[in-house]
Amino acid sequence: MTTPSTNQCRIAIIAALPGELKPLVRGWKQTARHVWTGSIGDHACMAIAGGMGAEAANHAVALARSEFNPSVLVSYGWAGALTCAVKPGMACTISEVVDLTNGTRFATGNRDGLRLLTLNHVARADEKRKLAERNQAVLVDMEAAAVARIAHQRRLSFFCFKGVSDGYTDKLPDFSRFISWDGQLRMPAFLTYVAARPWYWASLGRLGKMSKVAASALAILAQESLQQSL
Repeated sequence: MTTPSTNQCRIAIIAALPGELKPLVRGWKQTARHVWTGSIGDHACMAIAGGMGAEAANHAVALARSEFNPSVLVSYGWAGALTCAVKPGMACTISEVVDLTNGTRFATGNRDGLRLLTLNHVARADEKRKLAERNQAVLVDMEAAAVARIAHQRRLSFFCFKGVSDGYTDKLPDFSRFISWDGQLRMPAFLTYVAARPWYWASLGRLGKMSKVAASALAILAQESLQQSL
């Protein structure tokens, strides 16, 4: 990856959901649905909550490139823990992203960090241990590899920051079945499903609480790290 030669960069921050970005974009200008512009230090920024999954991330990056022309791409948002080494509420710097659909590995602009796996579905509780052991990774998401691939192809700087939303042993419903074609969670259908399954209520409550904690920690980590790195 190339590092921009100018002291002022244009940073496109790609997330899946608005809640991931909420603490970061507080005070920024909302220019469209799920799109904000602002700054981190001297660097101009655009943040987009483009939806879950690789295709949604690809569309979000395409939007950023057409309207903002970034020199830096950042994959940003929540990730699930694969081991007990990371806890819900933590914010983590990622040094390597692994696309498990084809095994491609992407380095980030941070040398000291964790390894993140990108899946094409929401990781199930029964597969987390095997994923961690086979890949020596501690976190999993659905979008980072798509952003990393475009950064690599376009020779843009790439960074990745993830907040831990759920723990290794948390028993959660299968979110994958409720993700729409455009990467959005079909909330009415999801709520109807969990309403009849009270054994999920406690874990979903923890998920909501710790996701907010992680988002706040993530905003601080990303701002500090990007100002130091760029």
